[in-house]
Amino acid sequence: MGEQTAEIKAFEEKVSAQLQEAKSKIDGIEAQAKGKLAQAEIDAINSLKAKRQEIDKKRQDLNTSGEAKAAQIKAEIEADLAKFKASLDQFGTKVKSQVATR
Repeated sequence: MGEQTAEIKAFEEKVSAQLQEAKSKIDGIEAQAKGKLAQAEIDAINSLKAKRQEIDKKRQDLNTSGEAKAAQIKAEIEADLAKFKASLDQFGTKVKSQVATR
């Protein structure tokens, strides 16, 4: 296994773990607020799930990309993950405060 391949594999595993953690957070938010969410929050959860799947697809595409494209895909994944995590954390906080006041 080449150095580039090992690096990509390690990156994929890191991203996969972060996406699994995000899935758990989304599921937790959804379970906690079950029956108490307005349609806007349900739509936001579905949007977060879709974004998570997009990032996961890019992670999978990393395997089939050439070395030149791998660096670009990794950069896109890192940027997407940062935005995704921020959105997820912000949404989680919003839902927790709404559930607490209902």
